[in-house]
This record gives sequence, C-alpha cells and structure tokens, in this order.
Amino acid sequence: MTLVAGIDSSTQSCKVVVREATTGAVVRRGRAAHPDGTAVDPEAWLSALHTAVSEAGGLDDVSAISVAAQQHGMVALDAEGEVVRDALLWNDTRSAPQAIDLIDELGGTAEYARRAGVVPVASFTATKLRWLRDAEPENAARVAAVALPHDWLSWRMRGFGPRRSSEFGPNLDELTTDRSDASGTAYWSPTTGDYDRDLLTLALGHDAVLPRVLDPQERAGIGADAFRNTVIAAGAGDNAGAALGLDAGVGDVVISIGTSGTVFAVTPDPVVDPSGTVAGFADAAGRFLPLVATLNAARVLDTVAGLLGVSHGELADLSLQAEPGSRGLVLQPYFEGERTPNLPDATASLFGMTMASTTRENLARAAVEGMLCALAAGVDAVEKHGVTAERLLLVGGAAQNTAVQTVASQVFRRPIVVPTPGEYVADGAARQAAWALHGERPTWPLQIAAQPASDYRPVIMQQYDARRID
Repeated sequence: MTLVAGIDSSTQSCKVVVREATTGAVVRRGRAAHPDGTAVDPEAWLSALHTAVSEAGGLDDVSAISVAAQQHGMVALDAEGEVVRDALLWNDTRSAPQAIDLIDELGGTAEYARRAGVVPVASFTATKLRWLRDAEPENAARVAAVALPHDWLSWRMRGFGPRRSSEFGPNLDELTTDRSDASGTAYWSPTTGDYDRDLLTLALGHDAVLPRVLDPQERAGIGADAFRNTVIAAGAGDNAGAALGLDAGVGDVVISIGTSGTVFAVTPDPVVDPSGTVAGFADAAGRFLPLVATLNAARVLDTVAGLLGVSHGELADLSLQAEPGSRGLVLQPYFEGERTPNLPDATASLFGMTMASTTRENLARAAVEGMLCALAAGVDAVEKHGVTAERLLLVGGAAQNTAVQTVASQVFRRPIVVPTPGEYVADGAARQAAWALHGERPTWPLQIAAQPASDYRPVIMQQYDARRID
C-alpha cells in the first residue's frame, strides 16, 4: 500500500491527512492549532506542522507529501534565510492605503488587472510589501526573497532555512511555489505564466528572489529531517487545494463558508476583471480559478449566536422559525471590514428594525441570509465573466448547518450539493502528492452528505434579490 499525505496549513490550524494513493482512502489524521492574530512568526506554522504530523503517526511510511496553505501571507526573508518580521496574513488589512497607491501609480484598475489578473486589495502580498516599504523601510531594505506560507513550509521541509539552523543553509534559489499561490501575489500573471518584476519593485522598492513556479505534477524536491526521503510536491493555495480535493471541474462552482467566504469556479481560460470583484487566479491543476472572497462568513453566525446566547444548532432552529426575508430585517455583515466589496474599514449594520421584525427568530435568519446573500452576489459576479454554474458545491463548517442549507436552496437558484464534511484543502494536497509521485492525477470518489431541494418561489426570490450585495 502506497501512502501520501496532504497538509492544510490554514489561518487557524495545521491539518494532516494521510491517504492511500490509489483509492484515496483515509488512513489517519493529525491536527495542531496556530496562534491567533493577523501577523504570525512562520516558525509557529512549522512547529504546528511537526505536532500535527506526530499526531498523525509520523510519515515514515509516506511516499509523498504536499502543502496547501492560506494564500497571500507575506513571508519576507533576508540573505541568511531569516524571517525579517512576522508574516502579515491575508486578513491583515493595515495595507489598504497601499493597495490604493499601487493602483494609482500603475494608472488604474484595468491596467493592474491586465498585468496581474487581480486588482490589489489589502489581502494581497504586493500591498503588504508596499506597507513594509512605507512603514518599516529598514526591514524592507533587508528583504532578499519573498515567499508565501506554503512556499516557506515546503522549503523548510526540504532542509533549507536560516543558515544557523538548517541542514543546507538558506539557498533562497531553492524556494518554489505553484501557479495557484503565485496568482495571489499581485505580481504574477496567470495569463503569461510569468512574474512581473516591475510590479514587485513597485511594491517593495527593489527586486528580490521569488519562488520558482512549478507545474501541478512537478516535484519541489525531496524532504529532509522528519520528511527525509519523502517526495515534496508543488503545493497550492488553500482554495485551489480545496477545488482539487473536491475534484471540481468546468461547470462546478464551489462556495466555501469558513473563516472567510469564497466563491470560485474552474475555467479553461483566464478571467480578467478590471473592477477587482473577481480575482483571476490560476488553479492547482493547470487551469484557472476565478474567485470572489468575503472576509465575513461563518463568524457572522458565531457572532449572532453569541449575541443571542444560543448554540449553532439553536441558531438554526430559531432562523427556520422566521419567514424568508426576516420580515424586512437585514444584516449587512461587515463585522471585520470587507474585501468584496472592498471596504476594509466598514462595520456591520442592521436595517429594517420595526416592532414586528425585531425578534430573536428574525435576527437569527437575517444572519444566515446576510452571509449567504453576500456569497450569492459572488456567484453572480463570477457568472458575468462567462462561467456557467451548473452545480454548486457547498463546503466548510457552516455548510452542515441545516438553516444554511435551507436558505442556500432559496438564495442561489442552482442545484446545490453538500459534500460529506472533510478536510478538502488537505485532501487536494494529498491528491497532488499522489500526482507528483505517480505522474497521473488520481480519481478519488466524492461522498455527498445532502442535496437540498431547490425552492425558487417568486415571493422568496423577490425577498433575496433585494438583499444581494453588489
């Protein structure tokens, strides 16, 4: 039996899934927490990875491994391979003013989208580099190489790193990445497949070493230390990893409801959106992954459940006691600013409060509706670029909530499939590891947990049309 492992190094934790390479059968799992915050020492990710690997029984019998991780995080390295400062994560919004500066200096959103497939917002790596240049010029001057979280972890797993502590020294030229993660930097073009060094220099102030971009089936190298003799695959960004784990194809649109909310589709051709609503990313399988992201997703439900003093199950029960539309009560769920639309300083608002509408039941339903209508607007935005949404795959922790499934069946106007809960980012990484090992993309079965019946009654559609957030 040949085993492969997939790693999901997410914002909140590191998960390891070990699978049989041919059938995809799960053999064992491990997990470890990451520290809170939007700026994190990358060494904490490596420590969590070792803990999760240990909990999963080690990797002595694993032939290949791949890392999928949170996108965009700025890992700045000096010439000795040392981390210059804590990595700024995707959800760190301090670089919002720098995003505006980059757009203005390049001549507008259309030109930036043409060159990089995206329009800068605070999430992207380029804006964080520009913040570093503006706020910490001494640190910016030290930067010799820029990596992303999955790039840095794969590099360290191969034995590279700070000269004082690694087996092979810094070797910055050994940094690797993949198309999906490179496309989230805002200085790599999915259309040309090349870095735009002028965009990097515009952000950082000088050129630097950037990871070599690998093809989906390519190997980064062979592991060292705890990963010794293990093939290290190309890796991926987390959303591309999830698409691969779900085996999503053309016609599928994935709606992921986790810490953030994402809507993404697999397309044969790149998408360029000058408005910046849709990010024209690449995927982890040689195609493209146009994506809309929201900062406020499952935590909207966490917040309202906490306010009402109920569990998530009780929140679902309350919300299903209310009518569609919550009798006019509308929650605009920008609790932590928002990325789509690009409102980093926004706050949440509750509208339509009357004596009749202001009930616990209506507030519970307004939370579900507000979260899902923001994502429905994302589906609309992707479809405007020629994507045909034949099937919606609803994933993430909140996808198992009965109220979320019911309201989704009313909001999205497409057949909805809810896969069995799983670690789809890690699963995609494991699939990629098997691909790198055997040279062929494996086909593993997808288990379905629910297929809620569509409810497109006109009165309901009228309620939700008014709530879609453009």
